[in-house]
Amino acid sequence: MPYAASQGARIFWEEEGSGEPVLLIMGLGYPAAMWYRILPYLTDRYRTIRFDNRGVGSTGVPPGPYSVEQMADDAAAVLDGAGEGAAHVVGASLGGVIAQELALRHPDRVHSLVLACTHCAGPEAVPPSPEALAMLTDRSSMTPADAAEAALPFVYAPATPRLRIDEDVAVRMRQPTEPRGYANQLEAAVAFGGTWSRLPSIAAPTLIVHGVTDRLIPPANGGILAERIPGSRLEMLEGASHVLLTDQTERTGRGLRDFLDAVSSS
Repeated sequence: MPYAASQGARIFWEEEGSGEPVLLIMGLGYPAAMWYRILPYLTDRYRTIRFDNRGVGSTGVPPGPYSVEQMADDAAAVLDGAGEGAAHVVGASLGGVIAQELALRHPDRVHSLVLACTHCAGPEAVPPSPEALAMLTDRSSMTPADAAEAALPFVYAPATPRLRIDEDVAVRMRQPTEPRGYANQLEAAVAFGGTWSRLPSIAAPTLIVHGVTDRLIPPANGGILAERIPGSRLEMLEGASHVLLTDQTERTGRGLRDFLDAVSSS
């Protein structure tokens, strides 16, 4: 199995398909396996590279503390390990924050940028409700199964069938996230100063996608990103909450593919 060395960690990555590279960066406490619903929209044309952030999955739990800057450098190390100078970069939730930092720290590594269900972090971001914040904190001391269940009301749209939600939970429970790994990632997210002041320097073509009913990262955050990133496009998805990959798989997957095809060089 391929691993990339980065700042004392061995970052697990895997790939599907061939063509221009697309790097997928997942969110807080989620393994790379959670991109499974989107892969069918990409792999016939793109080399799709996904990896387990430090703290989850096959990467395991390197000693903390972690930082968003460090996790962005991990993403760059994965590109190095895959032999790619640059890629189209797609980040969801905390992965979207990492993707922003990657684009800012290593602009030559990012062909284009897709920011899904995310925010700029820091004081300029619109915070979650007190109930959502309490859930995020409480999960760090729960078992993986209890932590997954506690988050469900905040991350899925009310109309999403429980069967689809259970499919996601089953994928996550194949390699449950250890409480320490989750806590390390959460602490990195909380400590991060944000990207707001630096976002106007992003030159890569950018698509921002956000669920209209997102209870974890309020929808107004999509608008903040769109206002700050020059030339970016914002798409608000009806019927989608935070896990829009599951709430609106077809619309998310097709929108991502259309964007990538439009900015692709091939």
